[in-house]
Amino acid sequence: MRRFLRGVIRMLFRLLVRIQIEGQENIPNSGPLIVAANHFHFADPLAVIHAMPWSLDFIGGFHMPFAPAIVRWLPRMWGLYRVRRSGSSREALRQAEQTLIAGGILGIFPEGGSWATVLRPPRPGSAFLATRTQALILPVGLDGLPEIFPSLKRFRRATVIIRIGQPIGPFACPATGRAGREQLDTVGEEILRAISKLIPPESRGMYSDDPALRKEAEAAAVYPWARENTSAESSSRIPS
Repeated sequence: MRRFLRGVIRMLFRLLVRIQIEGQENIPNSGPLIVAANHFHFADPLAVIHAMPWSLDFIGGFHMPFAPAIVRWLPRMWGLYRVRRSGSSREALRQAEQTLIAGGILGIFPEGGSWATVLRPPRPGSAFLATRTQALILPVGLDGLPEIFPSLKRFRRATVIIRIGQPIGPFACPATGRAGREQLDTVGEEILRAISKLIPPESRGMYSDDPALRKEAEAAAVYPWARENTSAESSSRIPS
């Protein structure tokens, strides 16, 4: 099934976009490996699949609120370790960890969702898996995917650039408790900084050298559904 889907994905990319892949010489010959990329568009996993030479596993969310219904079947057909955006995701993390321990390849988007087009702070999952398994991290920068459908509406093909950086790591997290969480945060930040070097400066968000851009990106760092829940809770406290 994955071989078939990879063929379909590659055909679609050839037909719909002008694609450039840079840094393929940085791809290791084997795992364990975590392929970590920025997440600005629902098609980002397809771009990673297109660029990588393996049929990698993914860890991702149960819901895809920003993807059209017509493409939501693809993750189900491909198969992925599903995490919840709130609550426990221990089983998904355990499965992903076992994949890496067995020498597999795991795709992950450290930001945890595609609701913005600038880099946001990482969720802890990528750092947790990296430190637990000692897997190397392959940073990948994706550029141009949000322009695919606007360009097609103008009967043009967008240019999509996939930049593959040099592997980083392995990382360790010997501490526990609050100190351990701080170490995981540091590892997550290092992963995002490696990704930020592979995308245009205006998209680097929290990792931009421009203080104004970092400040603007702070608003995008909050989960949209978290804002909705906060608004709903506030509304419920308003007397009728």
